[in-house]
Amino acid sequence: MAKFFEALDDKLIAFIAKQPMFFIASAAAAGRVNLSPKGLDTFKVLSPLRCAYLDVTGSGNETAAHAKAGGRATIMFCSFSRNPLVLRLYGGTRVGRRGDALWEELIGHFAPTAGARQVIAFDVESVQTACGFGVPLMTLERERTTLIDTWTAKGEEATADYRNRKNLVSIDGLPTGWDETVT
Repeated sequence: MAKFFEALDDKLIAFIAKQPMFFIASAAAAGRVNLSPKGLDTFKVLSPLRCAYLDVTGSGNETAAHAKAGGRATIMFCSFSRNPLVLRLYGGTRVGRRGDALWEELIGHFAPTAGARQVIAFDVESVQTACGFGVPLMTLERERTTLIDTWTAKGEEATADYRNRKNLVSIDGLPTGWDETVT
């Protein structure tokens, strides 16, 4: 049975800390809903009503475009281990890019990461848990390092060039704000 909460409590924060991946779904008022899986050690709970994740350069920049267009999003964690649980965080996103105040405020929560593009701040509006009984039982073999290895090998200049070519608009043509980046 699903239960709603106004904020994260210690038990839910501990659950989040154990999860090797999460999913973020975001959308503007019109256009596609984007759903992205995220891994690595990139998600941090900052308070019961505020979280952030380090966004690593990828093929698209949908969450940033949706943040610029209103910022609504859902973050989901699900347990693939013995104790089933699905946890959804409903709220809004804001983007902190290198050199701006939000980046400076949040970047210290994360380890230096090759390809780090921006920090996504997430303001929690409500929290929902569900049983997760239909989620398969799986084990984690290891984290995949391909994304970080790629940006490490390319170096910051080539990574920045990639972002400037590939991350300016969403798949629906919405601006991501990347061309407004301070540095």
